[in-house]
Formats: sequence, C-alpha cells, structure tokens
Amino acid sequence: MFQKKPKYEKKAGLKLYQIELLNKISPAGTDLFPKTGYCLGEEIANPDAILVRSASMHEMELPASLKAIARAGAGVNNIPLDKCSEAGIVVFNTPGANANAVKELVLAGLLISARKIVPGIEWVKTLKGQGAEVTKQVEKGKSKFVGPELKGKKLGVIGLGAIGVQVANTATHFGMEVLGYDPYLSVDAAWSLSRNIHKAKSLKEIYETCDFITVHVPLTPETKGMINSQSIQTMKHGVRIMNFSRGELVVAEDMIQAIQDKEVRCYVTDFPTDEMLGIDGIISIPHLGASTPESEDNCAAMAAEEVMDYLENGNIKNSVNLPAVQVERGGDTRIGIIHRNIPTMINQITQCIADENINIENLTNKSRKDFAYTVVDVYGDVSSQMATKLTAIEGVIRVTIYR
Repeated sequence: MFQKKPKYEKKAGLKLYQIELLNKISPAGTDLFPKTGYCLGEEIANPDAILVRSASMHEMELPASLKAIARAGAGVNNIPLDKCSEAGIVVFNTPGANANAVKELVLAGLLISARKIVPGIEWVKTLKGQGAEVTKQVEKGKSKFVGPELKGKKLGVIGLGAIGVQVANTATHFGMEVLGYDPYLSVDAAWSLSRNIHKAKSLKEIYETCDFITVHVPLTPETKGMINSQSIQTMKHGVRIMNFSRGELVVAEDMIQAIQDKEVRCYVTDFPTDEMLGIDGIISIPHLGASTPESEDNCAAMAAEEVMDYLENGNIKNSVNLPAVQVERGGDTRIGIIHRNIPTMINQITQCIADENINIENLTNKSRKDFAYTVVDVYGDVSSQMATKLTAIEGVIRVTIYR
C-alpha cells in the first residue's frame, strides 16, 4: 500500500506534503492523496501530518513540522491532546464513520444479553460425541437458557451522538420503548432522532425505569467510572448493561459484585479485562465495535479528507482540540492563525496585516476553551515575513500561509 522509504519527487512549483502512517490505513483513505503532491510512508522524518488508528503517541516526540494528526476512529485516548494544543497541532477524529458498525454490534449485545445465546452455544459444544443423543439432550437442557424478548422492554440510551442515535432509532423496530439521555444533544443529532424516542430528563430516569441500558459517551474525567456501585443501586433490579464505548466508564469490581449479587443480570462489554473474564453473566467481546472493512474504509477516507482540507485550505472539521472553522477561499492568500483565546488578539492580528498594506477580504474567528483559530483571506502580496511578524504577537502559537 505504501513504501517504507518513499521516493516521491517534488514537481516544480508544487508543495509536497509529508504524511506519516503510524498504523496500517485502509487504501480507501491513502488512495485519496494525490501522488504528485503528497508523500506517504511509515518512516517520515518531518511529517506535516500523521494518520493513526490505535498506536499510542503519548511517548512520541512531536516534530516541529507536524501540523495535524488524524485519528481514523472516534476515540483519541492514544493522542496527547494538551501537548498538541500547546504546539498548535490540530487533532482530528472521524465521528460517525464507524457508527453503523458499532450500532450493529450493540444490537447483537442486546440480544445476547437477554437470550443466553453465548452460554447456550458453549453448552452445546459439550455434547460432541453423543451421537443420536444430541437432539434429546438439547430438548432436555434448553430450558436452562431461557431469556426474555426485547419487545415491550425499556432501553435506556445514554449519549445520543452518531452511534447512540442509530442504536435508539433501530431499537424501536424491535418493539422496545426507548429513552434517550444527552444533555449536550447536538442539532444534527436531534434532527436524526426518531420522534418515538422519549427524551429522559436525567440519568436517574434511565436508571430507575430501564430494563436495558447502553452507554455511548466519551471517556472524560466526568464520565470515568460513571457506572459504579452507587449508580447500580439506583437501577432497576436485574438490569442488563451494554458498554461499547470505553471500558473505563464502568468500575470493574463494582460490576463484578453487582453481577454476583444479581443486581445486574448481564453485562456485555467490548473491552475485556482480566478480572472480568470467566465470570458468569459477563460477556466480553474482543473490541470488535468498529472491526468491519466498511468502517475502516469510512474512517480512513474521512481522516484523509480532513487532513487534505486543512493542509491545503486551513479548514478545520471534526477537531477534538480546536474549534471548527470551514470557510470558502477568498482573496489571493489565506492566513491561518492558531492562538490563545485572550482579549485584543483580533485587533493585534488585523493591525499587523494592515501594517503591511494588505486588504482583508474575509476574517473568521472561533474559539474553544483556551484556544482559538482565526482565518484571514487577504488581497495583495503576502511576504514571507508575515508569518514571523504574526508569530511574534504574544499568544500566537502557529501561523500558516496558504497560497
């Protein structure tokens, strides 16, 4: 798919972008990069951007040349976000690209949590060698694996992002009564959500009334360990819980105790841990949520498109550490400025540009917590010294000129 030591030649007048691949990335993404303008490889000395899946970057030294990191997936726990923000490196993810793949596995999780399919299959394997007696043994022993239907049961969906919305909508076709909870529900998600979904006002409403609960929230300091002994005590007795989001959302020892005490009837997780293996009532799946060829292709393609649009046009979409700014190009040149979100910054930037007798066509500024991004389209000749002068402004982190 790519060379260990790529030997691309730069054509006259064409900028050559260096893209480092830390994992095997689907050709659906890598093939989108034009070969005349991009060099892709595993060993790139001074990359402009990095494409990554699961490789950990926390101990990696980030080169000064690095402008962007694109995670071909949703979770970014393997990327040092604070370090990237301080260096003016945009970190992208690919929300929604693997949503259908995860949704389908969650639906399978609902079924195997209710119908005791997994232990039933394991038991049938023990009948090997009994010949004609197998059929009789099956009829005699199947009562041990009786489980309820999904129809008519209440499902609580915590987190109504790309995956949560799809799970909620599809579960209604099973005849389930679905409650969704997300205090940060986006406009796009709200439009996608079926009118049949009841919007819960609190987690308490989910916990107290639902027969099944599935969690679809990011791992943050606030959500870590949100499923614990205290929250489980408020849940309906015999609840079945699905976790296809992040393992650390659940306190393992509390879940094990709840399973043993029958407070939780079944726990299905896509994140196996040693202490949970071999415990009746806990079904561990080997992190298969996004493991489909379609999902890998979708994530790779989205990551590639995000990186190219940023490197070529300065547009930011689906960043997890900097604000989204997508503006159609105007003027002769674009200037992208990543800076701290502090007062008078815009005045200083525009004054610096005006001092060079350059006319501003468009200016867009967006902020995200401590950081901001300003895009300026200008008319006139932008000298090579412009980036140096803008960078000298206190609080400016990185300046990029797009010609």
